[in-house]
Amino acid sequence: MKTVIQIVLFAIIVYLGYAVYESIMEPVRLNKEMKKREKVVIQRMKDLRKAELLYKQLNGKYLGNWDSLVQFIDTAEIPVVKIVPDPTDTTYTKTIQDTVGYKKVYKDIFKDRKVDLSKFMLIPFSNGDTIELHAGQIEKGGVTVQVFEAKAPYDSYLKGMPKQFITNVKASKTDIDLYPGIKVGSMTEPSTSGNWE
Repeated sequence: MKTVIQIVLFAIIVYLGYAVYESIMEPVRLNKEMKKREKVVIQRMKDLRKAELLYKQLNGKYLGNWDSLVQFIDTAEIPVVKIVPDPTDTTYTKTIQDTVGYKKVYKDIFKDRKVDLSKFMLIPFSNGDTIELHAGQIEKGGVTVQVFEAKAPYDSYLKGMPKQFITNVKASKTDIDLYPGIKVGSMTEPSTSGNWE
């Protein structure tokens, strides 16, 4: 009889030990998965920001339309400029800009990565949700400034994770008036920074 009680107590101890271990490890696993997903979404936002900056460099404004932005990335070229000292300037303060060729915008943004542009506007891990993209202009200090903003909410790229975990992560941002997700740019400030930086 004593042996049976000892076996039952040992089984209860093992079960409780496992339950405690799992209660500690579950948040660790969820945070690890969230960081893995965020890394992919942040790279998408960095690529998007680079495309917007290149478009503005060539056209003087940002794009708030996915079709136009994807077409720009796919077909546009940017000049490759070589800057050399002006040979007629003896003070060596003047330079000459010489266009030595053109480079595809796609190649400049993605380098050696292969990116399917038909899915570029989709939030990774979201099963089809689109990155919210806006562009326009604002008045800042009496000057008209071009702005853009792109957003990917937690609800989209954390899909499939426990609802309570997503609720807690969102609350940790909204409680301190921050955007609950990944965001780059701003429609209220002349900024191209991402909220992960």
